Amino acid sequence: MQNLATVAAQVGVLFALMAVGAVCRRVRLVDEASVKGMVNVLLLVVTPSLIIDSFQRPFDPAMVHGFFWAFAIAAFAHVAVILFARLFSRGGDRSRPVLRLAMVFSNAGFMGIPLEQAILGSEGVFYGIVYVVVFNFFMWSWGLYEMRGKVPLSNSNSKLELKERWRSLRPMLVNPGTVGIAIGLPLFFASLSLPAILKTPIGLLAGLNTPLAMLVIGFYLAGADFRRVVRMPSAYLAAAVRLLVYPFAMVALLFPLRTHFPREMMLALVTAASAPVAAMVSMFASKFSRDVDLSVGLVSGTTLLSIFTMPPVIALAMEVL
Repeated sequence: MQNLATVAAQVGVLFALMAVGAVCRRVRLVDEASVKGMVNVLLLVVTPSLIIDSFQRPFDPAMVHGFFWAFAIAAFAHVAVILFARLFSRGGDRSRPVLRLAMVFSNAGFMGIPLEQAILGSEGVFYGIVYVVVFNFFMWSWGLYEMRGKVPLSNSNSKLELKERWRSLRPMLVNPGTVGIAIGLPLFFASLSLPAILKTPIGLLAGLNTPLAMLVIGFYLAGADFRRVVRMPSAYLAAAVRLLVYPFAMVALLFPLRTHFPREMMLALVTAASAPVAAMVSMFASKFSRDVDLSVGLVSGTTLLSIFTMPPVIALAMEVL
C-alpha cells in the first residue's frame, strides 16, 4: 500500500501539470501552432539533452552491464508484442495500423521518464533512456512500415533508388534518441564530464522534459473526442494490451531475473512499459492519412486511464522485483 500511495502521488503530480495544459487551451493562452512548436522542442532539443545529461556520471561497469541487458530485454518485449499485435488486431486499412502501434508503443519518453525521475532518481532515468532508444528504433522501422505501408522499389541500383532506400532507413538510424546516445555514451565510458558552460544549459534543458511534456499532453487531452474510440470494440483490446497485458507481462518476464539485475533497471522497464499510448502514434496517423480520430482517442483515453493503471502495476513491480 505504501508503494501504491507513493506511485499514485507522483502520477497525480503529472496529471496536475496536464491540467495546467488543459486550462491553457481552454483560456486560449496557447494554440495548436505553439504546441506543435513545443513538441518540436521536446523531440529535437529536450530529448537529446536529457539523454546526454543522464550519462553525465562516473563510469560504472555494473551500469554498463545493466544498460546492455535493459536494451536486450526492451527489444525482446517489443518484438513479442509486435507479433501479438499482428495476430490479434482487427480493423480496416485505416484503423488496423493505428491499433497495432497503440498496443506496442508506450509514451515512455513523455510519461515514463518523468515518473522514473520522481520514483527512481537519475539511475532510473539512465535505464529508462534505454527503453526510449529501443522505442525509437522500432517506431521508425516497423511502426513506419505499418503506417506508411510497403513502398515498392525496383531492382535497379540507380542513385535515385539508393537515395530512396536511405531516406526510408535514415529515421531509424538518426533520430533524437540515437543522437543523444552517440554523444552521451562515449562520455560515460570515458568518465568525461562536460565543462560547466555546456553541462549547465544541457541540464536545464533536460529539466524541461517533465513540465513541457505534461503541458502538451494536457493541451491535447482538453480537445480530445472519444466518440470514435468508444464505438470500436477493438480499441478496448488495444487499450487493455497497452495498459495491462504488456506491463504485467513485463513484470512476469523480469521476475525470474530479479536477482541478476539492478532493481532500478527492472523498475524503469516496467514504468516505461506501463505508460499510455505514445503520442507518436497520432503523429504518424496524421502524416500517413490513417484513422486520426481513433489514434487521438486512444492516446487521450489511455492517458486518462493510466492514472488508475500505472500505480498498481508499478507498485506490484516495486513489491516483487
